[in-house]
Amino acid sequence: MVGIDLLEVVDVDVALSGRMVLRDVNFRIDHGEFTGLIGSNGAGKTTLLRVLLGLQDVVRGRVLVHGEPMTRSNSSVGYVPQKVLFESDVPVRVRDFVALGIDGNRYGLARRSRHTYELVDEMLESVEAAAFANRRISSLSGGEQQRVLIAHALVSKPELLLLDEPLANLDPGSAQEIIQLLHSVVTNQHVAILLSAHEMNPLLPVMDRVVYVANGRVASGTTEEVVQPEVLSALYGHHVDVLRVHGRVLVVAGGDERGDSLVADHPAVVLE
Repeated sequence: MVGIDLLEVVDVDVALSGRMVLRDVNFRIDHGEFTGLIGSNGAGKTTLLRVLLGLQDVVRGRVLVHGEPMTRSNSSVGYVPQKVLFESDVPVRVRDFVALGIDGNRYGLARRSRHTYELVDEMLESVEAAAFANRRISSLSGGEQQRVLIAHALVSKPELLLLDEPLANLDPGSAQEIIQLLHSVVTNQHVAILLSAHEMNPLLPVMDRVVYVANGRVASGTTEEVVQPEVLSALYGHHVDVLRVHGRVLVVAGGDERGDSLVADHPAVVLE
């Protein structure tokens, strides 16, 4: 709809086991945007994704898709989970696994139509996985499996794709390939993407927007708007500096009597 954001999160608070883990979360995502959901382990990224999927109740606030309350069955939103374990003895071909993104919620063993497999082949081609369409998914490398998971999520034609740490456990080369692949999905299929990650630097060339999670709070906007000392200091509750070196971002903790130091577990830090 013209004038209405694809996704809008308004004043959301989330509690787990009686403890408030996210407070006053506000951000929006529009059609065809690539957004990075950035935060360290335990910051609340996965919890926030569960909220967006309708799997986690909120204490306060609203999640709207096309201006309407989010529901679990909303076909506008696709999802790629953080970890999927494929047992080596499960004889599931890549094409059949991707087809489950269309008919996996059906009962019985209905015969798949030619149209279904045409859609599957289209998605596999779009993620550069057509070459191993007939292989067992358990035989693929981590990067290859990630492509298949993305095709599985895209085959139902969502408008927004949520990805929980898709770059985890990938080598730098494979991670960069997945980032470029997702960028092409945004560009060619006009699908909006929200990708969670610890490290924002690999995403800087493709991100339109960042949702930065720290200390139970969120800051959102363009990278230039959010990754600023005053914004991150407010999130973390102590002073931090932001350095930009050769197109990469480093975040430096405010010093004490021993002097300044890199925040070693910070999601934006580069230690190379």
